[in-house]
Amino acid sequence: MTPAHLTRRVALLGAAAALGGCGAVSALNSAASPLDTYDLIPRVGSTSGRQTSRTLLLALPDAPAPLSTDRIMIRPNAVAITYLPQARWTDELPRVVQSLLVRSISATGRIGYVGRSDGGPVPDSALLTRIDAFDVTVGADGSLTATIDITLTVLDDRDQRVIGTRRFSQSVQVPNDSPATIVAGFQALVDALVPTMANWALDRA
Repeated sequence: MTPAHLTRRVALLGAAAALGGCGAVSALNSAASPLDTYDLIPRVGSTSGRQTSRTLLLALPDAPAPLSTDRIMIRPNAVAITYLPQARWTDELPRVVQSLLVRSISATGRIGYVGRSDGGPVPDSALLTRIDAFDVTVGADGSLTATIDITLTVLDDRDQRVIGTRRFSQSVQVPNDSPATIVAGFQALVDALVPTMANWALDRA
């Protein structure tokens, strides 16, 4: 399916939703259809560098409501959003991102303990994450661009002092709108961003 087809499909979905009863029937049919599930693989941060026995806990990332779902977001234009049909992440996106960061940081072996903030020991430092973009934008020419835009903040857990804040953002062109191709685009962004994010957090934990 071409990008132009995706744009037309988004428009048709919007029109169908306006048809009241027909839209309700369509929604029920969609809910009953199984969705293909996609995962993202973490890339390990640097195994060399500052070593510490400290503990770091990651809070559940903050994200706007349209991103706080297990669906893959598509932006057909500047003011509209929809979701990739018949495809989903393995979990709600904030939990997917949290897991990527925990596994990437842990695999470096450079910190005493890293985990989620809903369990584990009393932390020395906390990592806060804000997800501003994790979506695919459809251009006026039908081109597709996947974008990840995440801001990290490291806090000293004892006095809640901000140790550092940094934004990590990158985009990549996606050649077509198949779910596998779109997920491959996000994986390329994860490969580029997550190790850098892990290294930055470790240097400040």
